[in-house]
Amino acid sequence: MSEWTTNPRVEQLLDRYPDRKSAVMPLLYMAMAEYGYLTDEAVREVAGLVGMTSVQVSSVATFYTMYKREEVGQYLLSVCTSVSCALLDSRATLHAIEDATGVPAGETDADKRFSVEHVECLGACGGAPAAQVNYELVEGLGEEKARQLVRWLEEASPDSVNGDEMQTLFGGRRSFDWGPAEAGGAAQPVPALGSLGTETT
Repeated sequence: MSEWTTNPRVEQLLDRYPDRKSAVMPLLYMAMAEYGYLTDEAVREVAGLVGMTSVQVSSVATFYTMYKREEVGQYLLSVCTSVSCALLDSRATLHAIEDATGVPAGETDADKRFSVEHVECLGACGGAPAAQVNYELVEGLGEEKARQLVRWLEEASPDSVNGDEMQTLFGGRRSFDWGPAEAGGAAQPVPALGSLGTETT
């Protein structure tokens, strides 16, 4: 087992679940934060922590697309192409991002700077077209603002991205009030979750 598995957060997380197997999904995020993606070693380590086989953990990791089994770039750009977003031309947003980064959907550039993907519903249909950078949401992201977002990532090269900041800079109509602004953000292509220690402050 590697050092991350002895982090006190791991034991705290496991203690929350009467059945350790229920912790498999958050532990996969923690493993991704450690390795950058889910290596075979990471899958084995999670399996050992929760009392499952590597095949069982791998079946979870391959079912959900947010668990990456290959290395992705510093900035993972995800564009929703489900019905509501498609009706508001999310394909144009996706193509603008592909063009601005030079990266086709489903791929990562050679410098490991950008990965681009189209995804299913992000749960922000009222703010379509919706997109994410390292799982931080931006609603109402049109074609030109998408290009501006990529330029900002290239030029500012932020150590972390924050949905509230990106929404202010590049977003449009929101589907709902997001509530209080968050100080932290995502420093890597893993959801920024305080309870897992994957966010920045």
